[in-house]
Amino acid sequence: MGKYLMAIDAGTGSIRAVIFDLDGNQISCCQHEWDHIEDPKYPGSMNFDWVNGWVLAKQCIEGATKDAGIDSSEIAAISTTCMREGIVLYDASGQEIWACANVDARSTDEVVELIRSYPGLEKELYLESGQSFALDALPRLLWVKNKLPDIYEKVAKIGMFNDWLIYKLTGSMIVEPSNGSTSGLMDLRTRNWDPSILERCGLKTDIFPEVRESGTIAGEVSENAASETGLTAGTKVVVGGGDAQLGCIGVGVVDPNEAAIFGGSFWQYEYNTGEAKTDPQCRVRVNCHAVPNVWQYEALAFKPGLVMRWFRDGFCQLEKKLSEETGRDPYDIMNEEAAKIPAGCYGMMCTFSDVMNFISWKHAAPTFTNFELDPERFSRYTFYRAILENTALVTRGHMDLVRESTGNMPSEVLFASGASKSPLWSQILADVLGIPVKVPSVKEATALGAAIIAGYGVGLYSDISETSKRLVHIAATYEPNMENHKVYNEMYESWRKVYATQLDLANSGLTRHMWAAPGV
Repeated sequence: MGKYLMAIDAGTGSIRAVIFDLDGNQISCCQHEWDHIEDPKYPGSMNFDWVNGWVLAKQCIEGATKDAGIDSSEIAAISTTCMREGIVLYDASGQEIWACANVDARSTDEVVELIRSYPGLEKELYLESGQSFALDALPRLLWVKNKLPDIYEKVAKIGMFNDWLIYKLTGSMIVEPSNGSTSGLMDLRTRNWDPSILERCGLKTDIFPEVRESGTIAGEVSENAASETGLTAGTKVVVGGGDAQLGCIGVGVVDPNEAAIFGGSFWQYEYNTGEAKTDPQCRVRVNCHAVPNVWQYEALAFKPGLVMRWFRDGFCQLEKKLSEETGRDPYDIMNEEAAKIPAGCYGMMCTFSDVMNFISWKHAAPTFTNFELDPERFSRYTFYRAILENTALVTRGHMDLVRESTGNMPSEVLFASGASKSPLWSQILADVLGIPVKVPSVKEATALGAAIIAGYGVGLYSDISETSKRLVHIAATYEPNMENHKVYNEMYESWRKVYATQLDLANSGLTRHMWAAPGV
């Protein structure tokens, strides 16, 4: 059997193929950016171009194999992962006929009509599926039915993006629960499709492919796919999973009562549980994990990474210039100065993302408040640190939500993705949460999770949890400063009240929401 594993990751902003050896060491990575273009006829749309997407995927597969300096026959198995929520619709011949990316928001009319016509339906479906109308497939299918009836009549199957990649490689159309559950069309408890969800809304109920758990064999690389990608025909392709779920496997968060935070453009708090239960108040999302009989409570903070980029580009030209002159990351320069600001930023705080409320998901207008006209204390570094603290406070709120639903809090948390590269942000997170924050050394956690799943599927690894914990190495552990923790505990209560007031202003129309779910 081969000595390498390949992961193909279809993310929101790019697609990549990554090759690992059997010890979890990254050997190569080939990545191409892609865009999901808005159709000007349909505001909020994010069309997925499956033709160009497959071209880029093929280039990544060929590039990663070439860069690794190996023959494709040395690849023991392949698995796939992707952004969640994006869907692909197929006709009876298996041809793609419509697709949208993850945060496509064109279906506002359909959400409004669902809420008007079926009061209480969203909560009813949430308690069964763990999803709301904010991101699931139901309003999008209704949109296709209402706006593109000719396309809707041809719909024979629905799938997710990671499953689309497997279909292109093998010809097998299969959906797995970790990503499939984010469609809102599955029963959390059975980890399988629930046709009654579509039936209740007057939609087709016979469009569901077979469901297989992550880590099972989907098929083999076909002769056609081999000729297109340079892969070896017959290579085993293993059912993968959603990006957050495989990211958890890639950082060792596999078993119940373990937790991870992924800090990127959006921040995700993932808490594993052995029970398929939802929040009675519908505030937090619940998905299937990519491990059988494990589920995940998930809470999302909107746009922390994008807020950081905005602040850097809008206010830190000096640091960017120093970066060009010295080769240092501008964020490192900003962190060095922000570390000199005391915890709590002299009482200043900001509002960007709110604590998640899945059933009525919206965020206040961005605001900085409670600062003084004192340039010594309230410099751009104070404002910068306030952004770091704000995101950590949102995460504290997310942990509280999950604790209220499950009765459990993690004793420590894994922190991964781009934000974890900041020692200051990692320390602030530990101080706010009051628990140790561990940062793994892996750079491509989601791809490593997919590689582990691939190896498990072909018998190279006997146990997902054991393998994950063996291959993951901790680069740093941040212990909480309990004096700072006291400061943040007091600050958190004030921040929640300030945020509620700012949200009222946006709800009244005096300010603009930073983001609001369709129809909310």
